[in-house]
Amino acid sequence: MPMVNPKRNSAQSGLDPVERASEVVFGTLMAMSFTGTLSVATAGEQDIHTMMLAAVGCNLAWGLTDAVMYLIAEITERERKISFLHRLHHAESAEVADRLIADEMPERLRSHANPAVFEAFRKSLVELPEPRVLLDRRQYLDGLLVFLLVALSTFPIVLPFLLVDDALHALRLSNALGVLTLFVSGYLLGRRAGGKGWHFGLAMAAIGSMLVGIIILLGG
Repeated sequence: MPMVNPKRNSAQSGLDPVERASEVVFGTLMAMSFTGTLSVATAGEQDIHTMMLAAVGCNLAWGLTDAVMYLIAEITERERKISFLHRLHHAESAEVADRLIADEMPERLRSHANPAVFEAFRKSLVELPEPRVLLDRRQYLDGLLVFLLVALSTFPIVLPFLLVDDALHALRLSNALGVLTLFVSGYLLGRRAGGKGWHFGLAMAAIGSMLVGIIILLGG
């Protein structure tokens, strides 16, 4: 299950593009793992109906689980920030405060920081009010978005089986839509990373297809 980043800046509104694309990729892979187990040579209407219900049900369950875990991660991160600010406000000396700040900094930044940097950080941080543990409206909406991204990513995969009578053609169209979804998600991730989007898109489509094959082989 993909885990959204709990250390995202709390001032940001909504999930960032990487988190959104990751949720869509996860939901798509889960749905494709169900359609990949369908034998079109022997599948009857009941088999297709069962497969679709299983795919939708699985993604609904995992979408709910992922949303709840996102909210738990947000609460945990807020608790960590409250603990840090509390210790910083009650630090016995500037040296102790500097060590607390250093522990929160990335290694690369910490190794280049001088006393003036720590002093500037300390002065700005001690002026911050302690955040509330309770989540606000944005976090709950983000949790809902996590659920929707995973759940709704199922429908492009199962929709062909509702619209196309021939099981083989429906499966091919479903697979094509799945690979296209993976490509678009990879493209967006690539653009976000500042690279060539289509390189990332092709890589995501290939990796996703391979992962689906492994999931099917493992009985998932």
